Amino acid sequence: MHKSKDFLRKIVEEDLKSGKYKEVVTRFPPEPNGFPHIGHAKSISLNFGIAREYGGRCHLRMDDTNPTTEDTQYVEAIKDAVKWLGFEWDGPVRYTSDYFAKLYDYAAELIKMQKAYVDSLSEDEIREYRGTVTQPGRRSKYADRSVEENLDLFERMKNGEFQDGAHVLRAKIDMASPNMKMRDPLLYRIRHAHHFRAGDAWAIYPMYDFAHCLSDYIEGVTHSLCTLEFENNREIYDWVIETLQLKPPRPYQYEFARLNINYTVMSKRKLLELVEKGVVSGWDDPRLPTIAGYKRRGYTPESILNFCEMIGVAKANSVVDVSQLEYAIRDDLNKKVPRVMCVLDPLKITIENYEGYEEIDASYYPHDVPKEGSRKLPFSKEIYIDREDFMENPEKGYFRLTPEQPVRLKHAYIIRCKEVVKDADGNIVEIKAEYYPESKSGSDTSGIKVKSAIQWVEATSARKIEVRLYDRLFKNEAPQGIEDINPDSLKVIKDALVEPAVIEEKADERFQFERVGYFYADPVDYTDEAPVFNKIVALKDSWAKKKKAPETTAKAAPKKVHTEGETAPMSEAEQVLFDRYTKELKLNSEVANTLARDQKLSSFFEEALRSYHESVTVANIVTNEVARELKNKEISALQFQPGQIAELAKMVDEETISTKIAKQVFEEMSKSGEDPAKIVEAKGLVQISDPDVIVPIIDEIIAKNPDNVAKYRNGNTRLLGFFVGQVLKNTGGKANPKVVNELVTKALSS
Repeated sequence: MHKSKDFLRKIVEEDLKSGKYKEVVTRFPPEPNGFPHIGHAKSISLNFGIAREYGGRCHLRMDDTNPTTEDTQYVEAIKDAVKWLGFEWDGPVRYTSDYFAKLYDYAAELIKMQKAYVDSLSEDEIREYRGTVTQPGRRSKYADRSVEENLDLFERMKNGEFQDGAHVLRAKIDMASPNMKMRDPLLYRIRHAHHFRAGDAWAIYPMYDFAHCLSDYIEGVTHSLCTLEFENNREIYDWVIETLQLKPPRPYQYEFARLNINYTVMSKRKLLELVEKGVVSGWDDPRLPTIAGYKRRGYTPESILNFCEMIGVAKANSVVDVSQLEYAIRDDLNKKVPRVMCVLDPLKITIENYEGYEEIDASYYPHDVPKEGSRKLPFSKEIYIDREDFMENPEKGYFRLTPEQPVRLKHAYIIRCKEVVKDADGNIVEIKAEYYPESKSGSDTSGIKVKSAIQWVEATSARKIEVRLYDRLFKNEAPQGIEDINPDSLKVIKDALVEPAVIEEKADERFQFERVGYFYADPVDYTDEAPVFNKIVALKDSWAKKKKAPETTAKAAPKKVHTEGETAPMSEAEQVLFDRYTKELKLNSEVANTLARDQKLSSFFEEALRSYHESVTVANIVTNEVARELKNKEISALQFQPGQIAELAKMVDEETISTKIAKQVFEEMSKSGEDPAKIVEAKGLVQISDPDVIVPIIDEIIAKNPDNVAKYRNGNTRLLGFFVGQVLKNTGGKANPKVVNELVTKALSS
């Protein structure tokens, strides 16, 4: 049990103690329309974890009610993720489609109770009739159909007699409800599409709000744990179960904050875009936040679960620093993996006074890791060190090998530089050195003091490997899309050298390459003849240095970024705003939740909308950029006005500037209060969409990278992101990403 229990576990314990339930039954109900990501890992660990801790059961149920987006490959990915994380679901995998017949019967029962009706309004009319946050809706004229007519129409809908959109089944609740979700919500829609399990048996499919609560009830679920965006759906959940007068025990829904991580996108739509456009190599690309991606990169299930436990369970949305996840994998691997030596950029060293050959005993583990194991390190007069471990003209504070400064070879001897050999272009190609015979590690009697030890490999026995150096996929803390891709998220080194035991003895599949990072033998591309290693994580948080933030150490885990426990639910006024933002303005639930709960933000947003009515871009700028400025200020203290933010959003929507440039413009506005149009004009920031300007830049980049062009044309389509990133970099981020993507694809295909 957890020492400090979160609010969900407290609810579970109270329900068991009071006798409300004899057994805890939870469920993990993903929609099989994409690969599960790190946010799903939190839900998996929570649902399966609570069931395990309290001796209950957890079901795995595919929410397969949208046949146009779902596929068996996603089902298999979800199953694999749950198993990899160490959990087993109770019984067989369940599907909402298993219950289609029973759900249909429940819907017919609501019709008989005059609590549901077939509506024939168009989609636009339904939206119009729903009303606004300040005005009640109007019930459809079709709501007065008789029970017999509704049952007949509903059956004919099921049988496929009508086209998509001709009719819907709606609950008859309250068209004046302040919760707009309760204004006669849709229960079924017509969808003529082949279902990957049900085939063509059904022409109608249930909506989430109808299917979810009843599937929970059918399965005997007790605690239906959802993320916070479903908070306002709870009223429908309860209405369906209570109206049908279902016998107890019944399930109840509880909401917790979803997982948001900086430098990461969690939207399935955006992840799918990255995959389909070839920005990444697939759903298991090690840079993606998918569980398959983390698995292939080399993360351990323990590190993911430890991360989920570290961030805890809260009722308030927040953004977790990705460095906490990186800390979790570092902390886990530090106690497990063998240490070996790898040279990424080999520089030859010839030790002129060494003759012969020897094998040096070297432990795989440092003294503070309670594991045993060692290997033999071949040593001869010819070795390789990393090029960055020698500097001919050292800067201050450089402690590795120089013409004047000796260095220790890890586990071996101290050497000093005698001569630097260069080629005709002045590049260093070899170092001639000498070693001190009495300086061997473990029996050093030389008396020579050195300031560092470096990694090395013996020239004839070292094995050549491919090393894939992965970094964060996005360079911005709050990425919006492809334009925020980090062009340096993947660097491939083809000719790195590693000590032979790594390949021949296989002490592990994960290693710490000393002074470089943690690495994993790629499970897809690795062979003994052509070894491939993925960088899991660096030894230290290099991004923290960029932000000038304190480094996280292995002795102190990062503090949680939230306060555990419940926050107050939305007030009636906040709920009204939330419903307006999600339903009428089509904002996503996270943005809507942020705006609805913050009076200053919502006031600023509403004022901006008066000047420009395309709300999505305005809302994104307000919740991301303006929110930071308003954190410790009143609206009156801002340098800019809502109308100026509206103008900035309009420039983004009209593609005058990119979202990246918009952030630069906003920074200037926050300081000077200058109108965005004047800033853009003065600084020459207008987005470049003219092919006549972009194509020559693309041609130049293609000409400079013939190897990558060849790889792309041979099937490595993930390199598309590299070329797009180079074009954006060459234009200072001013090129239109959509146009660049199209032109680069065309150029590489010709």
